[in-house]
Amino acid sequence: MKKVLSYPLSLIAYFLFLLIICLFQLIQWIAFNLFGYQAHKKSVDYLNFFLLQILYVTFSNSKVENRALIPEGKPLIIVSNHQGWYDIMGIGWFLRQFHPKYVSKIELGKGIPSVSYNLNHGGSVLIDRKDPKQALPALKKMSEYIEANCRSVVIFPEGTRSKDGHPKPFVSNGLKILCKYAPNAYVVPVTINNSWKVFRYGSFPLGIGNNLKFTVHPPIKISDYDFKTLFEKTEQAIVSDIIM
Repeated sequence: MKKVLSYPLSLIAYFLFLLIICLFQLIQWIAFNLFGYQAHKKSVDYLNFFLLQILYVTFSNSKVENRALIPEGKPLIIVSNHQGWYDIMGIGWFLRQFHPKYVSKIELGKGIPSVSYNLNHGGSVLIDRKDPKQALPALKKMSEYIEANCRSVVIFPEGTRSKDGHPKPFVSNGLKILCKYAPNAYVVPVTINNSWKVFRYGSFPLGIGNNLKFTVHPPIKISDYDFKTLFEKTEQAIVSDIIM
């Protein structure tokens, strides 16, 4: 019954999604070119807000827990499991005060209204996963950026999203580079639950009646641990809280 109901609701949700990203493509362009970084950042905040509201069309919702654990005025490396598109929107809205930027695959840098524009102009970094030589200087530059400006970068060490909620093995390379060149940063583990259920049937129809939860775990100061220990503590914190 749920799946049958999801067909008309999904049509409405996709219509709203397309409308919002096309509208905010123009809003972002105006904000960035006429008013600069802060205006563009605010436009992206509200892009994420409105996209999250589409969840209500499918009788779903989202929330964040333990946000107060995150230290203010510090460079941050937000590390999370990856279950779907709503991971990015949730982190972008719920943690907006920390100016999150993304380590994203290069393919997302073209052809997607609003999303591609933000990745190219909002301070994120696009990685060609087939070219490690391109990734190293890009990650180094990102580390130096968050270190200098006390902002945050988001990385999904699984590399690709989990389609059933089960976490994939974490890959350390990207996080290791970020930690090396942002030694004063804190790693902030975040566990995302139920985001995968939005796409449990694939791209269409959407899953309905889901409660997406973003749980922040105690931040880890990079300088307090060797990288191997830090990586293990981060992965354990995230994976141990995933609900199957």
